[in-house]
Amino acid sequence: MNRRICFYLAIALVAIMFAFILTARDVSAADTNTVSSTVVTDKSVPTASAPSVVVNNSDVCKSAAAASVQTQVLGFATGITITDENCERIKLARSLYGMGMKVAAISTLCMDPRVFDAMWMAGTPCPYMGSIGNEARDFWEKNTAFMPEGSDIKVVKELEIAAITASLAKTELQAKKDAKELAKQTRTKEIQDNLDIKKKLKQEKAAAAKELRLEKAALLKASREKIKNERKENGTKRPWAIPLTILTILLL
Repeated sequence: MNRRICFYLAIALVAIMFAFILTARDVSAADTNTVSSTVVTDKSVPTASAPSVVVNNSDVCKSAAAASVQTQVLGFATGITITDENCERIKLARSLYGMGMKVAAISTLCMDPRVFDAMWMAGTPCPYMGSIGNEARDFWEKNTAFMPEGSDIKVVKELEIAAITASLAKTELQAKKDAKELAKQTRTKEIQDNLDIKKKLKQEKAAAAKELRLEKAALLKASREKIKNERKENGTKRPWAIPLTILTILLL
């Protein structure tokens, strides 16, 4: 609407300037003619008068405004009507209340940030999508974008949400940092455990090899001792065995 008014005003201004240029030419011609005669021409520009804008219907929320500007060479006048949105809101709420739509009437008034803040501070938040009371409060806190512009409650809630978001982001960043540090420590511990396991296996392998060598040495020693003892036994029995064998053969 404001663009349309500015467009009409610009057109009117261009038309007035064009008319002024044509009038100035006529006045110059008249001046040239009056130099050689005794006729005196009035050179003053007519005064610009603001138009009278009247709103006849008193049941509409509109008011009229008119203004004019006058200079030595140019005059300009205009008039517009202004819509009172607050008046419209009150009339709509009154009509809805008269038809028994009380919640709808309150919702209409809640479009005004002052009413919205007053209802919130009174502990009776404005309805939200059919919800009232504390349920409506919870929905409003989750959807602050739907609060009317200019509401102090909206500013406070947006600041709270921003603070919570920043705190969550900080907590998440710290959690990622802790997770990375824990993963690093876990990796280091795993590497150390692997090294310890390898070292232990190496020690066990060395111990097993040593034990095997000792067992082999013990077996070898036992075998030598056995052979030696057998040789000794065979050496002591052989002198008795031969004569006994000869005697047995002779007796037979």
